[in-house]
Amino acid sequence: MAARRAVQSRRASDTASIPLVSSLHQKSRTSPLLSVGLVLLGAFLLIGYSYSGSGGFAGDKEAIHREGGSCTLEVQQAIPLLKKVYGESMRKVLHVGPDTCSIVSTLLKEDDTEAWGVEPYELEEADSSCRSLVRKGFVRSADIKFSLPYRAKSFSLVIASDALDYLSPKYLNKTLPNLARVSSDGLVIFAGYPGQQRAKVAELSKYGRPAKLRSSSWWIRYFVQTGLQENEVAAKKFEQAATKRSYKPSCQIFHLSS
Repeated sequence: MAARRAVQSRRASDTASIPLVSSLHQKSRTSPLLSVGLVLLGAFLLIGYSYSGSGGFAGDKEAIHREGGSCTLEVQQAIPLLKKVYGESMRKVLHVGPDTCSIVSTLLKEDDTEAWGVEPYELEEADSSCRSLVRKGFVRSADIKFSLPYRAKSFSLVIASDALDYLSPKYLNKTLPNLARVSSDGLVIFAGYPGQQRAKVAELSKYGRPAKLRSSSWWIRYFVQTGLQENEVAAKKFEQAATKRSYKPSCQIFHLSS
């Protein structure tokens, strides 16, 4: 009987040890794969870090906008031409669109120019100069799908860039007439071209949806339907000034009467 118990005890002990042994074998088999995976992950992180340092990822905000065909950057380039076209009407300007702090800062450096800006999205990553403009009241964050907090004809010229590309016709019906309402001399719209490559990741993280890039014919029909008239005189002057300076805009530019 004692011998039988000893045999049973050894069998039970062997049986109990089997999962542990198999587990050890499994760990020894998977550990090389785990090591390889960690090495690859580290390599990808290093590549990503070095790439961001050279301006490849979101570390360089301007690079993202350049790849995305930002019309706000286009406004920066077009300011000298707009001054030639609109003259005295550039003395009191409202810019509406992302990164409006950069536009307002540029305009405020011009002689005899007053400038304000409306940022359609939260100013979460504003730098010190932008925060200063917000504190002084030059820039504010507001949902442009609703009425802007300004009286009629508060500004001589209103410039909108990028923001309208993210609105459906339902909201454009309210926003565009509202922009025209607060301007006395004109409204200039910078919009992306259809098929224009955009910074998809940056768009979705900031705006929540991709841009609706429309053709010039779509915009012109829409202006007619909403009772907005194109300012043909301003458009012709702008085209002539752009030709003289060999300036070819990467965005559509529409000049509307108030």
